[in-house]
Amino acid sequence: MGILSGNPKEEPLHYGEVFDLWASLLAGNGMVAGYQTMINHAGDDDLKKLLAEAVELCQQEKKQVEELLKENGVGLPPAAPEPPQACLEDIPVGARIPDPAIAATLSADIAAGLVAFSTVMGKSIREDVAMMYGQFHIQKAALGLKVLRLNKEKGWLIPPPLHLNKNGDC
Repeated sequence: MGILSGNPKEEPLHYGEVFDLWASLLAGNGMVAGYQTMINHAGDDDLKKLLAEAVELCQQEKKQVEELLKENGVGLPPAAPEPPQACLEDIPVGARIPDPAIAATLSADIAAGLVAFSTVMGKSIREDVAMMYGQFHIQKAALGLKVLRLNKEKGWLIPPPLHLNKNGDC
C-alpha cells in the first residue's frame, strides 16, 4: 500500500490543502465579524435571521477546519474580536449600511464561497477534506437559495438585462 491509501486521516495534507484550509478559516473569521456587524445595521427582521444563520454556519465550518488544522500541526490564522452589539437607532442614518446592500453582500459572499469550496474539493487528494468541503458547499447553497428568495420578496434583487426571445416571451 502506498502513502495515500488507507485511512484518509492518516494521510498527510498536501501544501495546497493546508493553504486552502488555513485561508478558508481566515475568510470565515472575517465573515463572522462582518455579518455580526451587519446584524447591527440591518433593519429587516428576515434579513437579520439570515445573517444570524450565516454566522452560525460559518462558526460550524470554522470549528471543523480548526480541528483539522490542529490535528495536523498547522497554526491558526488570527480572528477578529466579536464586534459589540449596537442599536440600529444609535447608528447615524448616513453611516448605516442599507438592507439591500447587506443582502447583496451576503449573496456575493455566498457565491464566492461556493466557488472556493468547489475549488478545494477539486484540488483535494484527501477524501475527508473533499467530503467536508462538499458538505460546506451543500449548506452554503441552501443558504444562498434563502437569500435569493428574500431578495426577490423584498424587491432588492437587481437582475441583469433579461433576454427575451423572438416571440417576446421571457
